[in-house]
Amino acid sequence: MSPSTIVFQFQDGQPAQTHVGASGESVLDVALNNGIKLQHNCGGVCGCSTCHIYVEQGLDELPDISEKEEDFIDRAINPRINSRLACQCVLPNQGLEVVVLLPPQNFLGH
Repeated sequence: MSPSTIVFQFQDGQPAQTHVGASGESVLDVALNNGIKLQHNCGGVCGCSTCHIYVEQGLDELPDISEKEEDFIDRAINPRINSRLACQCVLPNQGLEVVVLLPPQNFLGH
């Protein structure tokens, strides 16, 4: 199977970046492995809302949202129906394209 790709879009005007992710890697892992500075105050263990992202494409292919993740998203700035935590968006075993929008990160989060 082909690897998954993640397209990172930025609200601050940076050009989009596309990176390959392996099965079992989270969107946060792929971001950090490719020099994208995505907040993750809890270390990526679903303990805060600082890695909040918007999944613009591929949401249905990602693991279902847990109650814990949903609670933290409720604390994020400007949550939307397509909000997720990047640390919880783990790529499945199939090749797919996920498009995520990174909101401005000029806050500390919860």
